[in-house]
Amino acid sequence: MATAAATATGERLGQILIEDGLLTREQLAQALAEQKASKNRLGYVLVKLGLVQEIEITKVLARQYRMPAVDLSRFDVDARILKLIPPDLALKSIVLPLKREGRTLTVAMADPTDLGLLEDLKFITRYDLFPVIAGEYTLRSLIEKHYGSAQDQQFQDILKEFDDQGGEVEVVADEEDDAATQAQIDDAPVVKLVEGILKNAVMKGASDIHIEPFEHEIRVRYRVDGALLEIMKPPMKMKAALTSRVKILSHLNIAERRVPQDGRLRLKMGSRVVDFRVSTLPVLFGEKIVLRILDKGNLTLDLQKFGFEPKAEADLMKAILNPYGMVLVTGPTGSGKTTTLYSALSRINTSEVNIMTAEDPVEYNLMGINQVLVRNEIGLTFAAALKAFLRQDPNIIMIGEIRDLETGGIAIKAALTGHLVLSTLHTNDAPSTITRMIDMGIEAFNVASAVNLVVAQRLVRRICKDCKAPHDYKNEELAALGTDFDELRRIPFQKGKGCDACGGLGYRGRAGLYEVMAMSPELRRMVLRGASVAELRDQAVAEGMLTLRMDGMEKIRKGVTTLEEVVKETAG
Repeated sequence: MATAAATATGERLGQILIEDGLLTREQLAQALAEQKASKNRLGYVLVKLGLVQEIEITKVLARQYRMPAVDLSRFDVDARILKLIPPDLALKSIVLPLKREGRTLTVAMADPTDLGLLEDLKFITRYDLFPVIAGEYTLRSLIEKHYGSAQDQQFQDILKEFDDQGGEVEVVADEEDDAATQAQIDDAPVVKLVEGILKNAVMKGASDIHIEPFEHEIRVRYRVDGALLEIMKPPMKMKAALTSRVKILSHLNIAERRVPQDGRLRLKMGSRVVDFRVSTLPVLFGEKIVLRILDKGNLTLDLQKFGFEPKAEADLMKAILNPYGMVLVTGPTGSGKTTTLYSALSRINTSEVNIMTAEDPVEYNLMGINQVLVRNEIGLTFAAALKAFLRQDPNIIMIGEIRDLETGGIAIKAALTGHLVLSTLHTNDAPSTITRMIDMGIEAFNVASAVNLVVAQRLVRRICKDCKAPHDYKNEELAALGTDFDELRRIPFQKGKGCDACGGLGYRGRAGLYEVMAMSPELRRMVLRGASVAELRDQAVAEGMLTLRMDGMEKIRKGVTTLEEVVKETAG
């Protein structure tokens, strides 16, 4: 019934936004489908998809519920007030204390009509409450930011509890003792530690968690914005329990420590459900565990927010709206290729087309798209899936990766016979993708005819907005960009000094660098006559393509990223 009530509330909000001219019926249908899949409130979904500005939604909600609204950017929350509401409750219920005046506590809420929550807060805080409406998207970010340090303190308390308890906890794989074992592990501090590690990683925006055993220590690291950061070193006597707990949650064989294993687990954080892809690997002193965080709440599917330059964005949109042909996305592992493909699919996903994908693994479940998990061990390869797709009346096909001639050949034929095909390759830049396909054994005339566009991409760290400041580089540092010094001296370089918001790193979040090569008639002719990668690149640049390094320079000029990041991720 709660879900039905939330849906009804969302539909009322959507109707008001339509009447105010802030939303179309097609956009509302898209957002409601996303809301149903993610179980989030409609306002949050609309902001995440970039369909309506958060301030507009807040105004509508304030009018609808006849309650005051607040601009959270104007509040500097006192740490003493934060302690009035426990971190778990704040995260679960999406509520943040803002200010205290006498016996009245002002709290920002995503759903101020939740009377049960207000009663609980009144009991816990022992204050009279003054609820106000705030934009849920910003509210969640602030809650995670302010209560992150509280989570870190919980880690220390859990570790101390484990030390005080003494001994080593290990889960044994004896089926007869399964119930007893489960009870034992559920009572152990390791349960709280693992849950804390997972939740904290999601709150910090990490993409991966590394749990690494060494001879004399265990190390836990998060990959945040592409860089690995050490978070903690649990005591050595916790090693077996830590590994066993993660394997139990992932439905892996805890008795098998000699071979790699793959699994998945899910974590519920309030209204959010976060998936983790788990991989274990036997190393010298135990098993290393890496968990990839698949948080759909952080998945941005609006291509307009990716940071494409105007011509590049126009070329990409034209290519994905074509009824047939091939669009390829290339770059190293972790460069955001899958997200770009998902975003392209989301843009063209309507009830009028049949979209089919073959992925290894399926990272996110997308409403309205038929997704197939490739399983090589039973013969369900990319090529086999692609052959089956062609008998399923598809309009649009996405292949996770073109790895061999068979897959590439079928994909090319599909693109030439009236289907739009999207896929990825591992190459360094857009022009070399064309020669890579020809080197696989695909005929040049087929490549020239089928490929409509190639996107090469990288991810660079964004400069933290809270501590961004002008920065002067030395001549030898500027030389790394390989560009004219006079031109470089005119660029207003910026860098983050390091603050609490970014954990002293000077960076927060990531931005994409994109090299978008649309296949013009001249480029197709050059492919047919066997032009080199350098010749293809020169022609594409002459037609307006920005190379990765050139796009990086644009991002530096706009104050998005730093010289170091562009040099690290692009070739001169």
